[in-house]
Amino acid sequence: MSMRIRTSTVTALTCAALAAGAVLTAPTAGAAPRTAEPAFLSASQLPPHPTSSWTAGPVTDGFSDELGLCLSTEGVPVHDYRHRRFWTDLDTGAVQLTVVTGTAAQARALAKHYDDLIRTCADRIEESSADVEAEGRDYGTLPVEEGAHVRGLHTETSWGATDIALLSVGRDGRTVTVVKWGQMGDFRNAPVAAFKKTTSTAVDKLY
Repeated sequence: MSMRIRTSTVTALTCAALAAGAVLTAPTAGAAPRTAEPAFLSASQLPPHPTSSWTAGPVTDGFSDELGLCLSTEGVPVHDYRHRRFWTDLDTGAVQLTVVTGTAAQARALAKHYDDLIRTCADRIEESSADVEAEGRDYGTLPVEEGAHVRGLHTETSWGATDIALLSVGRDGRTVTVVKWGQMGDFRNAPVAAFKKTTSTAVDKLY
């Protein structure tokens, strides 16, 4: 996704996420062993694009930089992070992150932490950059596995760049997944209903 936010903005937001993440510094000693890798979305399960098909990249170890505008691994325990990127031939992209924690309680805390960071992301963007206006919207929860929450984020810069993103956090047992979709535009261009379906599929498909 093309989020035209300057590097200084992303850096400042990472620091903000560091401060916000301090509540999750409990150690992971004694974590239950992982029994299976969580499954990822396929390209066909993303919100349909009107003129271009989706392409899915490989599943890759580690945290996704595409989530760095709002989220971070700073201040939280070390977990098993994996992600998969998706893109179209035009200016639309998506990413799914999975996080396998040690216990269901850790996953519950991490899901809440990430949802809180997404909820407060617009305010942190505006605080860190006078050149950017940001607005967040709450699209509610979904009754899938242990639940999921869907939110939207619109940013507009002083030089005219405008971007829209949909983000969700869901949980199945001790695994958390984050899904992000984004493109140029505003809330009128956001496929909320289709993204909710994608989020439900992502959480339900984990195991």
